[in-house]
Amino acid sequence: MTTYRPEKADELIQTARAMVAPGKGILAIDESNGTCNKRFEAVGIDPSEEKRRQYRELLLTTPDLETYVSGAILYDETIRQSTADGKSFIDVMRERGQVVGIKVDTGAKPLAGSDGEKVTEGLDGLRERIAEYYGMGARFAKWRAVITIGRDGRPTRGCIEANAHALARYAALCQEGGLVPIIEPEVLIDGDHDIDTCERVTEEELNEVFRQLYHQNVMLEGVILKTSMVISGKDAASRAGVEEVADRTVETLLRTVPAALGGVVFLSGGQGVEESTAHLNAMHQRHGDRLPWPLTFSYARAIQGPALGYWKGESANAEEAQKRAFKRAKFNGLASEGKYSADMESA
Repeated sequence: MTTYRPEKADELIQTARAMVAPGKGILAIDESNGTCNKRFEAVGIDPSEEKRRQYRELLLTTPDLETYVSGAILYDETIRQSTADGKSFIDVMRERGQVVGIKVDTGAKPLAGSDGEKVTEGLDGLRERIAEYYGMGARFAKWRAVITIGRDGRPTRGCIEANAHALARYAALCQEGGLVPIIEPEVLIDGDHDIDTCERVTEEELNEVFRQLYHQNVMLEGVILKTSMVISGKDAASRAGVEEVADRTVETLLRTVPAALGGVVFLSGGQGVEESTAHLNAMHQRHGDRLPWPLTFSYARAIQGPALGYWKGESANAEEAQKRAFKRAKFNGLASEGKYSADMESA
């Protein structure tokens, strides 16, 4: 789409390839402190900085996690933390051959002039923050936009354009500073909309995102798209099955995502743990030979959920919690190559 090449173009391309290496995906542990605390409170864990550190250490030191997880997206607090014995989380990941990522947006805020829609902020001072994170060892970043489907005409064109423009400006700044940008335009699963509506909105949003990336001279080979699946709203009267979600999602991506892109990863976005694995697996089993880019996962709760629910903040539960995190990472790694089966869940 563009002949412009950032100064660190070769490094960006190499990093992007490592992030979506065959059979691997990305672990998202970039929840804000507030979001993490709410999840802790839901399972009876003290919402403190030390408990957050312990939990991130549990996940990042899970034995053999690097077999199926190429890297992790960290939060600002997390990237500055260390294990109990003093090793930085950055060094933990580097020694395992994993790529360090960092969330750089400052959250979705009310979009002025709209009725309840949001735009993600964080561009002010971003160039300087990127330089700091690169110096610390980060090699990719993430920025999330949220798009809500509603019966009142949402999303509006203004919301779609505002978020796509911010994603593109963020991506250009990342590449200038040596970080591979993950662009995440999430179409929320909240609502009772059908899969046809989700497909239409997803296609409109992705078309606008790539139009804006073109205008901002972003090198697509050094970009990873993190997208929601084309799926029925969670409150829909009749929800589409696994095969239809797989088919609709792949077809939408093939219509909208340029083949030059570095890779595509999915967020689980409110899906069940096994549901998100089954959808990814079906995409590869049914369409794997048609995909021009790597297609894998960047899950948060779909990997973390079983571990957090078992851990409950107790050190005695850490080993089993790690086993549960590894199991989900393994199953999603297999699904990213079409090698998962629901029968594995009971093995």
